[in-house]
Amino acid sequence: MHDSIQLELRGIPSIAICTEPFESGARAMAKLGGIPDYPFAVIAHPIGSLDEAGLRSRAVEALPQVIGSLLARG
Repeated sequence: MHDSIQLELRGIPSIAICTEPFESGARAMAKLGGIPDYPFAVIAHPIGSLDEAGLRSRAVEALPQVIGSLLARG
């Protein structure tokens, strides 16, 4: 979240991706970072134990949220 918010503040469109248990923390970080409505993608937890196919599945899961957030800024 921090890196994505810093990029946004520098004018570089960015989307953070977090897993469900960390959604409230991500919202708090966005607020503290000065962008309370900062969009981020939320995917299913966990990801640390996934193999390559599982990670690919989570990436596909996040893709509509990422694209939607980037396109909504135009």
